[in-house]
Amino acid sequence: MNPWICATLVCVAGAIGGFVNALMSSNGFALPRRVNGVWCPGAVSTIVAGAFAAFASWAFYGSGATIDVSRPAELPHLQMSALAGAFLVGVVGAKWITNEAEQALLKKSVEVAGTKEKMSPNEAAAITTGTPLEVLQKVTAA
Repeated sequence: MNPWICATLVCVAGAIGGFVNALMSSNGFALPRRVNGVWCPGAVSTIVAGAFAAFASWAFYGSGATIDVSRPAELPHLQMSALAGAFLVGVVGAKWITNEAEQALLKKSVEVAGTKEKMSPNEAAAITTGTPLEVLQKVTAA
């Protein structure tokens, strides 16, 4: 099989993994945006990150690492395990970028909460429930 077709299939598997991560995230299938100065990647970014992570993993450590693109006569093989691994790396790579954004949202929430004058214990307990984006919105509104 042509090495570029192999690479494309691996990227597609990783992109599907990124798509699955976008569906599993608390934000759903959102577009990339900034919230209070914090970049939230959205589904498009997680799909791209999943494809890139899968390709990088396959090219560095998988069967893609043995491909010599200067010798097209030596056709590489692509096993199902490589595609399954690409899917899994796509999910995990996309999850990493999602977690980084959620961590930044929580840090921003703490920053905003620190500027509040007085908050009752009931308000503070209610604020901490929900997704990181919801926490930031509750803290900002309080």
